[in-house]
Amino acid sequence: MGSVNKAILVGNLGKDAEKTTTPSGVSIARFNLATTHRRKNSATGEWEDRTEWHRVTLIGKQADSLQRYLVKGKQVYVEGRIETRSWDDKTTGQKRYMTEIICETIQLLGGGGGRSGREDDYGGGPEEPSDMGASGRTGGGDDDIPF
Repeated sequence: MGSVNKAILVGNLGKDAEKTTTPSGVSIARFNLATTHRRKNSATGEWEDRTEWHRVTLIGKQADSLQRYLVKGKQVYVEGRIETRSWDDKTTGQKRYMTEIICETIQLLGGGGGRSGREDDYGGGPEEPSDMGASGRTGGGDDDIPF
């Protein structure tokens, strides 16, 4: 049997997605996604929320189509694979690491965000992304991944 590298997250954006373009013309949108886990503190017996932050990367058509809808507070469903990148810090000379979710499927959910404040602002208009189905989901591809 092979291996599985899959992350499934539902959370809220901490700030608007940032879009860049590689020298070869591939669009990349990145955002931080917060997920919260509620647990009982064993010492005090009180409930506490613990928030984890995840770095999510959209590549290609997804980045082009969805960047304007990925705004602070927006709730999204994300499926993807976990990747860790490394680089040498130019100021300290130390090796640095970043773990991120490379998004393969994303679905915009209700709640939070939205530039106009209308939940139905996303669908049905002439600006609807061409690679989106009726469910608001997109599938990702590995075409021209820049790393």
